[in-house]
Amino acid sequence: MKTLQLFIFASLVISGSTAVAPAVLGQNTANTINWQILKPEGEEFTVDMPKEPKFETGKMPYHRMELNTRLYLSETPGGATFAIVSLSGIKSNPALYSELERLNSYVDAFKKFLAPRLKGKDAIAKLTLVGARTLNGHQGREYKIAIGDLSGKARVFGTKRRFYAIAFLDKKKSDEVQDQFISSFVLPEKVEEAPTVAEQNVKPEVSPEDTAKAEVSKEQAARDAEANKNAPNKPDGATDAPETKAPEAANANPGAKKPISGGVLNGKALVLPKPEYPPTARAAKAAGSVTVQITVDEYGTVISAQAVSGHPLLQQSAVSAAYMARFSPTFLMGEPVKVSGLIVYQFVAQ
Repeated sequence: MKTLQLFIFASLVISGSTAVAPAVLGQNTANTINWQILKPEGEEFTVDMPKEPKFETGKMPYHRMELNTRLYLSETPGGATFAIVSLSGIKSNPALYSELERLNSYVDAFKKFLAPRLKGKDAIAKLTLVGARTLNGHQGREYKIAIGDLSGKARVFGTKRRFYAIAFLDKKKSDEVQDQFISSFVLPEKVEEAPTVAEQNVKPEVSPEDTAKAEVSKEQAARDAEANKNAPNKPDGATDAPETKAPEAANANPGAKKPISGGVLNGKALVLPKPEYPPTARAAKAAGSVTVQITVDEYGTVISAQAVSGHPLLQQSAVSAAYMARFSPTFLMGEPVKVSGLIVYQFVAQ
């Protein structure tokens, strides 16, 4: 039997059937994949993609919004998955919310969109923040991603028009293929536009580090616009509502209730990822506790996080982990409310 198997494999090599042998061996390498340059009409990106990817377009409900969705997907028999997710529906509007808030809302929608398409309706995508990324001026982030038995890397970017996520997942480690796919994703240079009257006269009330996922309804946006029309030092149209509903910036509504105090929130978290131990901290043998002040929105999502104590080399890692925490919504007299509290992380020298 072994002799017969060797004969079949040798025959494949001699006959030049290089595309068949790797499939028999169950291996995926950059050289065995039939790549093509994908540049879809109506999109801003180009990427190297396995030939003839599947394409899906549709609409997705997201909180009180409806997003336009496009998916470019290729899956190999060995388990490698190549995906480009393109979303639109949250218009860029710095007068109402920051670009980072807009990006994080899209990231949450991306998780909800991709997971069931790969592993069924009950599948959940787990993202672990690696760090910030920029691509030709476009703000983005890099994540470790896991869906079921698949794991890999994802990068996300926001442009003026759309949100893009490029993700590679496999059942086994395939760094060569992953790097070829992820690094080939290209966006055009970001063109800086002159600020509008609204952007010049309205100062965002959140810092660039704040994040948010809750969307305001049309009625709330209309009320905010009407209230701000009579505000001093603001020209007409300075607070026009976006065409679609957008992430709610912290304190964007002057009449909004302040977050209630929740104290130490470690034990109340549904999901509390452990922070990574940074290489710089390892070199310095940094250790001890880091306390992070957070605000949790009405949906249980951390929308702001700031380290208030702890070793400086450990603080950023703790803040990144805090943003990934998830909580059950908190209700006060039947109404969902924001909660302010602390997460305390313990680091052990490694």
